[in-house]
Amino acid sequence: MSQHPVAIVIGMENAIALTIVRELGAHGVPVHGVARAPGSIALASRHCRDWSLRPQGDPADWLPALIARTGARAVLAISEGDLLALSALPPRIGDCDILVPRTEPLANVIDKRRTLDIAQRIGLLVPQTWQPQAGEDFAARAGAMHYPLVAKWANPPQVMADLERAGLEWIKTGYIHTPRELLALLDRYASIGRWPLIQQYCGGVGLGQMLFMANGRATLRFQHRRLHEWPPEGGVSTLCRAEPDRDHAAQMALSERLLRALDWSGPAMVEYRHEPDTGRYWLMEVNGRFWGSLPLAHHSGAHFAWEAYRRAVLGQTDAPPRPREGVRARYMVPETKRLARVLMSPDRISDPFFRLTPMADFAAYVTGFLDPRGRYYVFAPSDPGPFLRDIGQMVRKALRRNNRG
Repeated sequence: MSQHPVAIVIGMENAIALTIVRELGAHGVPVHGVARAPGSIALASRHCRDWSLRPQGDPADWLPALIARTGARAVLAISEGDLLALSALPPRIGDCDILVPRTEPLANVIDKRRTLDIAQRIGLLVPQTWQPQAGEDFAARAGAMHYPLVAKWANPPQVMADLERAGLEWIKTGYIHTPRELLALLDRYASIGRWPLIQQYCGGVGLGQMLFMANGRATLRFQHRRLHEWPPEGGVSTLCRAEPDRDHAAQMALSERLLRALDWSGPAMVEYRHEPDTGRYWLMEVNGRFWGSLPLAHHSGAHFAWEAYRRAVLGQTDAPPRPREGVRARYMVPETKRLARVLMSPDRISDPFFRLTPMADFAAYVTGFLDPRGRYYVFAPSDPGPFLRDIGQMVRKALRRNNRG
């Protein structure tokens, strides 16, 4: 396979980065990884040609020198913090493309309230949403909401430091059943004068529609259904399935319209709760970074990192191959945690409508190893290093906990 110019991947710590490294490497792109620790999982991939520890400070202070040293022609990143920092840089440094969203579209997507406002204006269905502000009559607003509710921060990067200074835990998603519970939650954050977004709970199943946008149109589309999540009531997708492109076609067109309204370029996932019985699609958010279930897209042949690289660096504009249908992917460690929660601690699942099917879940967990459609977020026979590193780290952590005990 021909060798293309080097790509730098910033943030080698998780399965998302591992997927990007594998995808680019399989297409003949040498990858230089930037990691926070030598044990980062994606560094163990055979497709990671070289790596360096992340320097202290803003990427603007160290990235140009790294580009010059490696001869890189593309930079990709995973975390929202890195995307925000890189979006403030020029779109190109020398001959190297900084393949991240621009500042204003990224800010609109990170701020869930802005995203929902824009979506509602163009005709998407959005849940009842309230952003509490200082000076409001919280009791009156609490009495007017439709329960149950979900609490989540509209712009997590903006509030992290305030929560840490106040000694408050960042909770990705909280479930609220009554006005009294809502007022208690609001009181919890009164000390920092900032509150999470309060949103109507939406039933149905999780549907993610992923698109790569270039010049106002989607050049690559893929969609999946979330089958399991960790925690079980909503979080990281731990088992997901590729959906046929003939399904949800009208909603895919709306997703593309939304991204166009956001002036988006590059990859994004538009997340919905889909109610099959009513046919309604409730918009949850737009994920403007490479998403957690990217391994499923990769295994299905929807190569979003390669799409970004080949268009920017190689100037290719031909249509990518059509993704495969029916592929499943499992994120085994959190999927195992989910099963343990369902079997042993179901009372800790806060979603009021979560359906407990423990025996069916256990059977599906076991038979999933025999499913010919099944793939994994980390394990890959052709690239075993990350899996072995992951297992080794888990064993060492368990031994340290045992020794402390």
